[in-house]
Amino acid sequence: MAKSKKPLDFERALGELESLVQSMESGDMTLEESLQAFERGIRLTRECQQALASAEQKVELLLSEQGATAPFDMAAESADDEADDI
Repeated sequence: MAKSKKPLDFERALGELESLVQSMESGDMTLEESLQAFERGIRLTRECQQALASAEQKVELLLSEQGATAPFDMAAESADDEADDI
């Protein structure tokens, strides 16, 4: 039976992804190493996207439990914060 891998936490996956990008941008990798890094980067990107989607669902659930009706929207929150600063 195959051992199931535990997904990395978001911060660790993002850090590894950033490291992969820096390594690939350095131009010191062989073609094979670059392809392996790219494949790993795709997997890490998917894990990060899933973690963010899960976090967003949790926030929306918490907001709905507290009677908030508008869905959580980071872009709107940022715009509101910037407008408050003016």
